[in-house]
Amino acid sequence: MTHYPRRYLDRSRQARVAELEPGEEATLLVQVRASTARRTRHGRSLVELRCSDGSATVRVSFFNQPWRSAQLPVGTQVVLFGRLERFRDELQLTNPEVDLVGDRAGRIVPLYRTSERAGLTTWELAGLVREALERAGRFAEPLPAAWLDELGLIGRDEAVHQIHLPASSAEHLAARERLAFDELLRLQLALVGRRRARVAAGGGIRHRVDAVPGSLLAQLEGSLPFRLTPGQASAVAEILADLAAPVSMHRLFQGDVGAGKTVVALHAMVAAVQGGYQAALLAPTEVLAEQHFAALERLTGDLRLAGGEPLRLGLLTARLAPRARAVLLDGLATGGVHVAVGTHALLTEDVRFASLGLVVVDEQHRFGVEQRAQLRLRATDAGAAEPDLLVMTATPIPRTAAMTVYGDLDLTVLGELPPGRRPVRTIWARGPLEVAEAWGTVRQQVAEGGRAYVVCPLVDGSERVQARSATEEAERLAAGELSGLSIGLLHGQMGARAREKVMAAFRDGEIDVLVATTVIEVGVDVEEASVMVVESADRFGLAQLHQLRGRVGRATRPSWCFLLTDGDVAPDAAERLAALVGSNDGFALAEVDLSLRGEGTVLGVRQQGRSDLRLASLATDEALVRRAREVADALLAEDPRLTSAPLLAAEVSHFVGDEAEFLLKS
Repeated sequence: MTHYPRRYLDRSRQARVAELEPGEEATLLVQVRASTARRTRHGRSLVELRCSDGSATVRVSFFNQPWRSAQLPVGTQVVLFGRLERFRDELQLTNPEVDLVGDRAGRIVPLYRTSERAGLTTWELAGLVREALERAGRFAEPLPAAWLDELGLIGRDEAVHQIHLPASSAEHLAARERLAFDELLRLQLALVGRRRARVAAGGGIRHRVDAVPGSLLAQLEGSLPFRLTPGQASAVAEILADLAAPVSMHRLFQGDVGAGKTVVALHAMVAAVQGGYQAALLAPTEVLAEQHFAALERLTGDLRLAGGEPLRLGLLTARLAPRARAVLLDGLATGGVHVAVGTHALLTEDVRFASLGLVVVDEQHRFGVEQRAQLRLRATDAGAAEPDLLVMTATPIPRTAAMTVYGDLDLTVLGELPPGRRPVRTIWARGPLEVAEAWGTVRQQVAEGGRAYVVCPLVDGSERVQARSATEEAERLAAGELSGLSIGLLHGQMGARAREKVMAAFRDGEIDVLVATTVIEVGVDVEEASVMVVESADRFGLAQLHQLRGRVGRATRPSWCFLLTDGDVAPDAAERLAALVGSNDGFALAEVDLSLRGEGTVLGVRQQGRSDLRLASLATDEALVRRAREVADALLAEDPRLTSAPLLAAEVSHFVGDEAEFLLKS
């Protein structure tokens, strides 16, 4: 009974086409009046319909769905859902969702997700659901009655019936609230239960975090070439308090691009080494790992352990030569290397640590759940205590996702930028004049001592994807708009030495403009870089665009980000670009991104798309998420095993079960 209607057609309050404006999302009950099918000049199939509800006509376009011609012949009555646009003085829907409802009676008509190609219609499915409800009898109530009253929720049996057969919009909304709450509560009970069990079990490492004279932490604080911001100092204090506790740390550390997370993580790694343990920093790309290694070497070069031994760092990537790799692995296994920085290469079976005490995962969303767990599990498999875990991200996570997906992790948010940072001016260059302005700004900034990035979505050209390629664009710019400037090329298919050489030349000013793929999305920090040009910007996600923009504006000089697009831009891409132009706040953009992309599969590894929560939405149900968290905390505080609510315990096991363990490894 959890195959819920995806929306409802309220025939008593149905909008007429003539009453609607462009930009509105609408559910329209119309009849097909005309139908044509053809190929566009780019080779895509296009089915175009003219539909009417008697008040006005709407043009409906289906791209790459040639079977719509047979599904929607002239005379078909159909429900369409989508965002209205204005095209050549006509209202238009592009690739709307379709429901074939025929002449069904009833004031509130549930519309179910169906297999259109298989010919299963929404009203046939509604009939099967109605029959199942009649046969099922009453549904048991898992939530204690006292909580139902306090929360003002209707009963489970009433909710299940009303979600499928509402007599009014009010009934549907009450049913949805109850069932969405149930989904969130089950997940929160699993997360809170795991967190409470971890705290009760202890078993962590008590790190020495005192900064007494001569200690590694004191040396670090005395050698930094800058002062920590109040936000950084607060984050360091929270993390060091975790490290000093007997419970293994599980902390999510969020900070917008350029906020200074690396130096905070360095304090944690130095604290681990100070107490006789090793630390590992896991990065998703070789470029980022190399950048971290170089930055950490600069900041720790003068640090000495108690016996005068220098703090030793090692860099492990897949491109490390066999002899150098063998030396590094021996240093990790014997304890001679204190901090390991690396990519997925750190996860291979031959990597062994003498005493791993802290794992730092940077850009955690780039790793699968199992990958994030491997280092920590390897230490415990060897009989050692569970290492502390610090999960960092410069991709701000919406509040509801942080409470849901990362609900068993403590949260530290670094919301401020270092002093002197200026917001990046972002321009969507839609016409030739704005494109010319972009290249003119690049030239001007280079003339004033700045540098520029040009980012393309591909390394080499592709006939399948209409997007700029990095190699072709570097050649074109050198002969065209940026002739006379020194242009470099950087992409992930280059060898490590070649990449290091290009980045060093860019930092030193030998290269004025770096044409690159998204390999520079994270970790690349060149203070002189003041212009970012993103080619085919509509091909990128919002979080990715924000990360790319974060490569500039890392010093006090004014900075620009130009978003270049070719031809017509899809409505969802236009929303992403407009959001980026309108805000430099990564946390605000994360909320926009959540609403545009969907919350993804919560109990799994997919990063976007439809959620495993069938009714609850992380984009719109923040209040419900908070209430579910509060109830889960209260229930488990009184009754850790839910012995007084056996049906609720059974639901958590059935609906979340093993998948919760998979999620919680992160």
